[in-house]
Amino acid sequence: MPTALSARLRHALPHPRLTRGRIVAGAAALAVLVGAVTWAAWPSSAGYRVTSQMINVLTGPDGNTPISLDTSYYQPRSASASHPVPAVLLAHGFGGTKDDVASQAEDLADQGYAVLAWTAEGFGKSGGEIHLDSPDWEVKDAERLIDWLATRPEVRKDGPRDPRVAAVGGSYGGGLALMLAGYDRRVDAIVPQITWNSLANAFLPEATGAGASSGVFKKGWAGIFFTGGAVPAGAAVPASRAGGAAPGGGAPPVGAEGTDLSCGRFAADLCQVYLSIATTGRATPDELALLQRSSPASILNQIHAPTLLIQGQADSLFPLSEADANARGIAANGTPVRVDWFTGGHDGGSGPQSDQDRSNELTTQWLNHYLKGAGPTPSDTFTYSRLAGIDANTNGVVALGYTAGAYPGLSGRSARTVAVAGPPQPAVNPPNGTPGAVSTLPGVGGGGLSSITGSAAQDVPGQHADFYSKPLPSTVDVVGAPTVQVRAASPTGEAVLFVKLYDVDPHSGATLPDGLVAPVHLTGLPGSLDDATPVTVTLPAIVHQFQAGHLLRVTVATSDQGYLSPAAPTVYQISAAGGVRLPTVHGVPVASPDLIWRWVLGGLAALIAIAVVVAVVVARRRHRTADHSVRADLADVPLVVSGLRKEYGDGFVAVSKVDFTVRRGQVVGLLGPNGAGKTTSLRVLMGLTKPTAGDIYVFGHRLVPGAPVLSRLGALVEGPGFLPHLSGLDNLRLYWRSTGRPLADARMDEALEIAGLGDAVHRRIKTYSHGMRQRLAIAQAMLGLPELLVLDEPTDGLDPPQIAEMRRVLRRYATDGRAVLVSSHLLAEVEQTCTHVVVVHKGMVVADGPTDDIVGDSPSVQFDVSDPTAATEVLNRNGARSVSGEGERTLVADLNGANRAEVVAELVRAGVGVDRVVPRRRLEDAFLSLVGGDTKASGER
Repeated sequence: MPTALSARLRHALPHPRLTRGRIVAGAAALAVLVGAVTWAAWPSSAGYRVTSQMINVLTGPDGNTPISLDTSYYQPRSASASHPVPAVLLAHGFGGTKDDVASQAEDLADQGYAVLAWTAEGFGKSGGEIHLDSPDWEVKDAERLIDWLATRPEVRKDGPRDPRVAAVGGSYGGGLALMLAGYDRRVDAIVPQITWNSLANAFLPEATGAGASSGVFKKGWAGIFFTGGAVPAGAAVPASRAGGAAPGGGAPPVGAEGTDLSCGRFAADLCQVYLSIATTGRATPDELALLQRSSPASILNQIHAPTLLIQGQADSLFPLSEADANARGIAANGTPVRVDWFTGGHDGGSGPQSDQDRSNELTTQWLNHYLKGAGPTPSDTFTYSRLAGIDANTNGVVALGYTAGAYPGLSGRSARTVAVAGPPQPAVNPPNGTPGAVSTLPGVGGGGLSSITGSAAQDVPGQHADFYSKPLPSTVDVVGAPTVQVRAASPTGEAVLFVKLYDVDPHSGATLPDGLVAPVHLTGLPGSLDDATPVTVTLPAIVHQFQAGHLLRVTVATSDQGYLSPAAPTVYQISAAGGVRLPTVHGVPVASPDLIWRWVLGGLAALIAIAVVVAVVVARRRHRTADHSVRADLADVPLVVSGLRKEYGDGFVAVSKVDFTVRRGQVVGLLGPNGAGKTTSLRVLMGLTKPTAGDIYVFGHRLVPGAPVLSRLGALVEGPGFLPHLSGLDNLRLYWRSTGRPLADARMDEALEIAGLGDAVHRRIKTYSHGMRQRLAIAQAMLGLPELLVLDEPTDGLDPPQIAEMRRVLRRYATDGRAVLVSSHLLAEVEQTCTHVVVVHKGMVVADGPTDDIVGDSPSVQFDVSDPTAATEVLNRNGARSVSGEGERTLVADLNGANRAEVVAELVRAGVGVDRVVPRRRLEDAFLSLVGGDTKASGER
């Protein structure tokens, strides 16, 4: 299971239009960034020291049972008795150890916190058994560790035996943080991540109230939990079930007499609860009570530590409803609570880097204020993220963060109801739920795309009923838990059903958002639908955008491989009973991660002073010198490259001097041998590398990384990267959304028309040929119809018909005043496609002009002769170059400056009949002439 999220900080700063006011703000941000980089690069040996040791604690119901815990203590070198610092208890995930949170511990220590990480009972080198965060065991263990921190002179104290301390952890560690805060008032702040509110409800959804559970057993995740506590081969099991203690207080090896191998390192009472529920699918009141003792739900009214709840949207183990219950219960005490949702979870991993950055920054802000007393009081603003596109550099998923005022709960702030309909349908419940439908794959999602998009979901024919909406007239942004009404009839009077809400693209099929499903156990059902009353089902909370034109599909299935279904085969009757309520929240995109970080680094007065100085210097320089960042005379010219030079640190010069211009209506081909400097020039143009000298102007604006004018430029330089399980159209929509610009600005239909993909754009990428992917990549570069299009080898891998079509695509694009710059090694295609050519050789431009003019300089001549072999000898004697045959009696040769008439006379004197002599205008010939025949690489990087 995932442990606590990594605390590594990475910035993704926007690049707004520069104004005088933003210069000041930018200077402050730069100072912050310099401080952050200095902090991140500081050697760990200079920032903190780590001590690993076994700490013995007295725990258990009577508080007298000795247990050894394997710990690591991270002490900042700046911490001392005269300069005490706050502390953080850092807990790991289920099945893990203290080593899993080492990176986060190091980051917290670097920020000035004394961090104590430990391996929980029953795992790693620690003694004891697994009690699932029991208040008698794991919670008492943590209380004793707080006692230990209270003895450290370098840890800040709020009173005798009361250190200033926070509890942080993910999953199992997050549950411990909540439980500890409820039982020990010394805890000053907590940050629980991807964790539970009620173990009973998490493993037996609907398992609430008195009496035997009516919930549906989550057998997949329960099995993973249980096997996670099993003992690996050769390891030790607890002495309490192995017939005595081993030497040194440890446990005897597996297989010793009396060992209960079926329970591993689980405590006996929990082991029996699991075995009983896994066998029957039901829980007794006593079994539920045992699970509730390890549930924050039992002590929420006792939590007074300010709480930051971070929960994953792709999580079929502890869904968003678990964090919602914790938030509502803790807030009812008047305790400060903030909620953050991200696109990962137990099925989706730690989420995209943007999600990790946001969560890490919120955590830092939370701890700094409530432990250090630094920075303003964090607001209770609700934040969440939405899948936005693909990172062109890593092909990884990108998510955008949003903020939406106070936490709205799962019902949203407003709602839209969409009608679904369909005839009543039978659905067969197979024996023991086998074969089972697939919603998600518990424990193996691991951040894969299918876990996030739900594209792996499959239903078994005959075992489900489907009800559809009409195509949506407009896009709906769902943030919260949808609800739907259904009717069901069963000959047995009860039914276990699995209700799902699919997003159906009419062209590429259905996806199940985050692979989430609502299991329901209905009792008291009639035998006929005529007598059935509507049942309202609350579906799992999601963050999902249902696009205009898509359909909703409510699927009611009788099985799911992640849950335990009734053993007896049955046929249910199911019908829809109304519409789907879709909760919505109006979120505002999070502007920038560094807005939060500014409070972390402090020293605002110094930053303002620096900003003022920088602003004054900039203002004075503006008075003394002209601003060359904008050239009014080039405002209507798509691209001007002037004096471009790129020299690397080892002295290698990739580009010595390159100058050329691309004007509206032109298709310009950038040519050159390998190593001539083409790729380097394009990389500089795209901001991927910084030039040593020279300027690039795009529509009069000097080009720098992140310049706003880049929005007028489209490019395909490093090759396409698409999500294989989504359609071409969905990939384009995700990409455009990641730019933060309105979908209407994409001019999607026009780009697709130019690219000529036709209906193929609605098929999933995994069915595309290489040529179709390349054309989709061209369409992606064309989104928004940028006025300048830059393409590197756009015909790479295409077959001749596709190359010919690409030629037409580029010609069509360069109409209406747009321009194209294309780099290619296919000289014949450049000759037929490009209006102008720039030839680069050894880092310099050796020719630049209209294609016809460049080709017109070609020295090649075609000879139709009676004896090609004899003619070749004569041509070679007269200094001709590149003599080649075309057909039985045709030769093409570069005369290399020789007089054509004299060469013909030599052929006749040698007895060779000459039938025809005509000039050959080929770009290839001109190119070879310009580069002196040198097409070898010269080391371009």
